[in-house]
Amino acid sequence: MRRRTLLQATLGAAATVMLPACSAPVAPAEAWADALGGDRLALLGEVHDNAEHHRLRERALRRALAGGWRPAIVMEQFDLEHQDAIDRARRERPRDARHLIAATGAARGWAWDSYAPLVALALEHDLPLLAGNVSRATASRVIRDGYDAALGAERTAAWNLQRTPDAAWQAAQEREIDLGHCGALPQPMWAAMARAQFARDAALASLLQQHGDRGAVLLAGNGHVRRDIGVPRWIGPAAAARVRAVGFLEAGSPEPAAGQYDHVVRTARAERPDPCEAFKRSRVAPAMT
Repeated sequence: MRRRTLLQATLGAAATVMLPACSAPVAPAEAWADALGGDRLALLGEVHDNAEHHRLRERALRRALAGGWRPAIVMEQFDLEHQDAIDRARRERPRDARHLIAATGAARGWAWDSYAPLVALALEHDLPLLAGNVSRATASRVIRDGYDAALGAERTAAWNLQRTPDAAWQAAQEREIDLGHCGALPQPMWAAMARAQFARDAALASLLQQHGDRGAVLLAGNGHVRRDIGVPRWIGPAAAARVRAVGFLEAGSPEPAAGQYDHVVRTARAERPDPCEAFKRSRVAPAMT
C-alpha cells in the first residue's frame, strides 16, 4: 500500500471541485460526471488511500445508475485470478459486498472499507464486476522473464504486448517507476519494471474493450488512467474515442502535464506518513499505480 500510495500522492493536487489544470478543460464542479453514460469508457483514477476520492466516485456512479446506466465495472483491486471467486461469491450471496471481498482473499494493501461501497453498488444494480489486475507474482515474472514466459504467447498477443512503446512513452513510464520508488530503484531495473506496468495497463484495457459495449468504468490508480502512459495507450482505435480519463489528485502535488487527463478532480491530501521513509527501509518490489 505504501508503494501504491506514493506514486498517486506525488501526482495529486487540491479542493473537491473542478479547477483549471494543464491537462483538463475548465469546467464546473463535477462536470467530469458527464463521462458516465452510454457506451463511454470512463477511467476514474484515485489515490488509493484517499477516502474522499472513493466517496466522490461512488456518488457520481450512483447518480448515473439511477439514470439508467448499466456499465461493466473493472477494478484494479482484484487480480485476474480472483474472477472465479467473485462470480462464486455473487451466486452465494448476490448482494453481499463484504462476502465477495472476503472470498477473494481481501489482498493486503487496499483500503477495503472504502472500496466496499463501490462493490456494493455494482451488486445492487447487478453489473458485471471484473477483476482486472495482473497479480504481484505474475508481474514479478514479467519483470524477470518477459511477457511470453509469464503470460503465455496467446495472452501476450491478445493484450497486444508485442508492440513496442515509443521512446517518449517508455521514458515517461520509467520516470514514474523511479518516482514511485523514491529514487531508490537502480536505473538498470527501470525498463523491466516498466514492462510489468505495461502488462497491467494492457490487461485492464483488454477487459474494457471486451465488456465495454454497454459502457464501462475502470476504478484504478491515477497512473493507470493517464492518457500519456496508461490504459488509454492500449485501447484500440475503434474504442479510443469513447475514453474519458479522470484524474483524482491531491493538494500540494505537481500540476499534471497537458494531455494526461480529460478532467481533473482535486481534493485535500489524506493523512499518511512519509512513504519514502518506509520504502527506503523495505525491500524493493514492483510498484502498483
